[in-house]
Amino acid sequence: MAAGRGWRLVRDEPSHRAGARRQARLVARQGRGRVDGRSRPGERGVSADGIRLLAPDGSRVSHPEYALEAGPGELRSLYRDMALARRFDAEGVTLQRQGELGLWPSSLGQEAAQVGSVRALRDTDHAFPSYREHAVALGRGLDPLALLRLFRGVDHGAWDPGEHRFHLYTLVIGSQTLHATGYACGVLKDGAESAVIAYFGDGATAQGDVSEAFNFAAVYGAPVVFFCQNNQWAISESNERQTRVPLYRRARGFGFPGVRVDGNDVLACLAVTRWALERARRGEGPTLIEAFTYRMGAHTTSDDPSRYRDPAEVESWRAKDPLERLERLLRAEGIADDGFFAETEAAGEALAARVREGVRSMPAPGPGSLFDHVYAEPHALVDEERDAFAAYQASFAPEG
Repeated sequence: MAAGRGWRLVRDEPSHRAGARRQARLVARQGRGRVDGRSRPGERGVSADGIRLLAPDGSRVSHPEYALEAGPGELRSLYRDMALARRFDAEGVTLQRQGELGLWPSSLGQEAAQVGSVRALRDTDHAFPSYREHAVALGRGLDPLALLRLFRGVDHGAWDPGEHRFHLYTLVIGSQTLHATGYACGVLKDGAESAVIAYFGDGATAQGDVSEAFNFAAVYGAPVVFFCQNNQWAISESNERQTRVPLYRRARGFGFPGVRVDGNDVLACLAVTRWALERARRGEGPTLIEAFTYRMGAHTTSDDPSRYRDPAEVESWRAKDPLERLERLLRAEGIADDGFFAETEAAGEALAARVREGVRSMPAPGPGSLFDHVYAEPHALVDEERDAFAAYQASFAPEG
């Protein structure tokens, strides 16, 4: 089986199908709106899912303003990155089920949005993730074991944000948009020719932090791209319970552009994000990108989506699989053959084996390590607390 396959389907309770039908009607109404400031669904390169350069059947779609030149090598590389990210994500789910990780938030189905957007970044740009951007982390060169240490509880995210221009995972919903905006304001003051991207989900748009970040970025012209992965569900709450207008249109109220892009089209995600980042670097301020995609798995491994999702809805999105979409293009244009897909699948299995062994061989942190790195410099109160905790631990030592 090619590496691009392997959706995990869920089952739903019949009583929840009415809610899914309401959601479908809402999506249809949203689709009749503008997907950016210049395009309407039905125009060339525009669908209800947003700006599109690659149709679900693998055929190319042209767009007059978001053209993308991607040669055979880049197309194969995009596919490989998505396939490896999916295999890594699947291994994360398996490791959690085996008791090796405390939790794992799956990114299944969102590979195109993440790989396409991270490919648009320059080395000098900074990315501020939430907690599901595994493909973005890999795209920035982060060791996958760094992510797994966090979810194993070995550390709290101990990678250096400056090394790969990829900041720490943020479990507080929406707060990273403020961090990114503040950093972008600093970039602006420094006169640097770089940009910042902030990743968040559709559920985060209900947080006040996101609105504050939008307003602050607009007022100060911060070079930041707000990249919302609208995967349709904020845990068990559908878009219908979150918003009455398409999310990308919120940008208009703050005074900057908003664009909806087909989040399962890696080429469109790359082209639109590249356009937004270049706009930011030119000093034209922020942009909101709504990547219209779907969370094929559970919110996290502690969630059971069969309690609230209609299997027909999941099946409809299964037909839009981002990896199969690109595989169809590669095969149709003779860019990749069975050997390439077999090699990519083997690389995914090698990656899974490496992280599996790496997780199981991780040394457990010492009890006192939780006091390390609280402050950049030694702190008397922390030292006092460390000593008290060590004495408490010693009180349980066996006699003799």
